[in-house]
Amino acid sequence: MLTLKAALEEATAAIGRVDAHVLVAHLLGVDRSYLVAHPMRVLTETEDARIDSFVARRMLGYPVAHLVERREFYGRDFIVTSDVLIPRPETELLVEAALARLPAIREDPPPSALDLGTGTGAIALTLACERPDVRVTATDASDAALAVARANAEALGCSARIELATGSWFEPVAGRRFDLIVANPPYVAGRDPHLCNGDLRFEPVGALTDGSADGLDSIRAIVAAAPEHLEPGGWLIVEHGYDQREAVVALLEAAAFADRFTADDLAGLPRVAGGRIAQRRNR
Repeated sequence: MLTLKAALEEATAAIGRVDAHVLVAHLLGVDRSYLVAHPMRVLTETEDARIDSFVARRMLGYPVAHLVERREFYGRDFIVTSDVLIPRPETELLVEAALARLPAIREDPPPSALDLGTGTGAIALTLACERPDVRVTATDASDAALAVARANAEALGCSARIELATGSWFEPVAGRRFDLIVANPPYVAGRDPHLCNGDLRFEPVGALTDGSADGLDSIRAIVAAAPEHLEPGGWLIVEHGYDQREAVVALLEAAAFADRFTADDLAGLPRVAGGRIAQRRNR
């Protein structure tokens, strides 16, 4: 029988310290401080076997988030499955930009926000939790993804304050307008070799790329349609690839978005761009 310390050492040698501690803590149902405080605990045969199994799957490339079925985002735990994109820390920048641009609290009508391609619901639900006064709508073309978002909404206690709708981009909200539209659409180029490497191999390809040569077809569609779904003065904010800032800003300019801005992630890479609609366009 292995001690907890010995099991951690073996797992660390195979998959690295951080992943090893996350997986072992998850499998034992404890927090990571427990691992440090109880190094000589003797594992049962079942525990030892499960750790070996999870370490082997991680070595094959399975994302840790899929193995533990959780990922933290903006200080909250979100359920994650293979049907949705794993929330990334970089996307928290999008949330921060959105929160900074939401209208002040008002009652009639309350501020409204739309999240396109919501996946886990990480962006939409974070907005709903951080601003309980905001009416949040989230769309996704995948019923499986919306089931994950719905489960996360229930777990976070905000299911009554979010509307989930099935459909591609703006299809489920035809004729409606919002104070804020956010999106983390697929933006990886269709032939990018990274799609065949690492964790990306196990994530839904449609959440990573729309197949276009430059990865921008989804952003093009969103920027082009957004003015018809924004209230006067409303904001559109999108996440994009590190090498797409100039192209996205050009799309925003062509669509008559004013007050355009960009933001870099913690690694100093361009990650978010947005703009404001000054007035309604003529139909």
